Amino acid sequence: MIQKIKGTYDVYGDLALKHDYVKKLFQAVCENYNYKYIETPIIERSELFHRGVGDTTDIVTKETYDFKDRGNRDLTLRPEGTAGVARSIIENKLYTSLPLKFYYEGSMFRYERPQKGRYRELRQMGVELYGSSNPISDIEVISLGYNFLKELGINNVKVLINSIGGVETRNKYKKELIKHFENNIDEFCDDCKERLKKNPLRILDCKVDSNNKLIKTAPNILDYLNTEEKENFEKIKEYLELLEIDYEVDNSLVRGLDYYTNLVFEFKTDIKDIGSIGGGGRYDNLLESLGGPSVPSVGFAFGFDRVIDVINELDISLPTNNDLDIYIMPLSDNELYYSLSIINDLRMCGYKVDIDLLNKSIKGKFKESEKYNAKYIVIIGEDEVNNGVLTVKDTTTKEEIKISQDELLDYFDMNI
Repeated sequence: MIQKIKGTYDVYGDLALKHDYVKKLFQAVCENYNYKYIETPIIERSELFHRGVGDTTDIVTKETYDFKDRGNRDLTLRPEGTAGVARSIIENKLYTSLPLKFYYEGSMFRYERPQKGRYRELRQMGVELYGSSNPISDIEVISLGYNFLKELGINNVKVLINSIGGVETRNKYKKELIKHFENNIDEFCDDCKERLKKNPLRILDCKVDSNNKLIKTAPNILDYLNTEEKENFEKIKEYLELLEIDYEVDNSLVRGLDYYTNLVFEFKTDIKDIGSIGGGGRYDNLLESLGGPSVPSVGFAFGFDRVIDVINELDISLPTNNDLDIYIMPLSDNELYYSLSIINDLRMCGYKVDIDLLNKSIKGKFKESEKYNAKYIVIIGEDEVNNGVLTVKDTTTKEEIKISQDELLDYFDMNI
């Protein structure tokens, strides 16, 4: 028996209903904020992620699915969504009309140890806003994510925020971090030893060494921000308070990707085994680093699988509805031909309609209509065919009425 690959899962049944509801709600919220859908390829040139995400990030050094195709090209299954959107904006010259507001949803791929909320095929949904450096755009994307979670019924969320400054600020801060850690770096994991010279900020959010006292006593990056960066950060906090978004400043928050500048943030729950369910920040230099123009940008991504886990942990009942509108019940094969045009007409008018496909007994047909929780049953027997009058049963009231075929659509339009 061929089985699914480790770190992947099938989506069907109740889980499929939850996935569908969450996707549709995210789409609705994004469209309320005037974001447009964008979809980029699952396969991209490896260079995109090495340059965009960063050669020193764990995703690129440890987790990407890299391979050569038959043309000997270096390709990678996308590990995140932002770099692909950036590439699309540059390649299609979308930057000529700003601002750009996009949302996306889809599978990403990372080779990491599968665990709760973490899969090798992971699903993400996120937004990208290009063209504005005003803190109002930072607040827009945070409020979009925060309000989406509230709409889902996830209310135990706090937004963690920090500012890692621009390039100059970060370079000064990196030097101070190196001084702080270098004499005791042997106390840290092998990854942090590598990070010390390449990307010392990543030491601050190391999961292995999170309790090391040197991390807790590390210099605070907020002390190194220049005047403009400090003013922007204060403005963001002011806007968060205005919108009554629960937030906390976390100066150890740096995020895991090289392209971030200034604001970084995470959506965090108080569920112990889940914690962060998404995050993002500003990446004003990303387009330029990929060969495009200098365009300020900000965005975030949710871990779709983690959002589903939170829904399950909190036992949130989503208003999913898989009920059938109408079940068509021909009493024998003789009425099947007559039934097909009725089914087709009803489906084309937007009704959810089904019919027995397994030639069940009358009792079996009624049981199937109950399984589908059909609102109405249209019974078609020999008399109905001969007279052109159909029997319609309301499964809630148990009442039956006779309706001519010509009046059937009008009846359902008024009652469903």
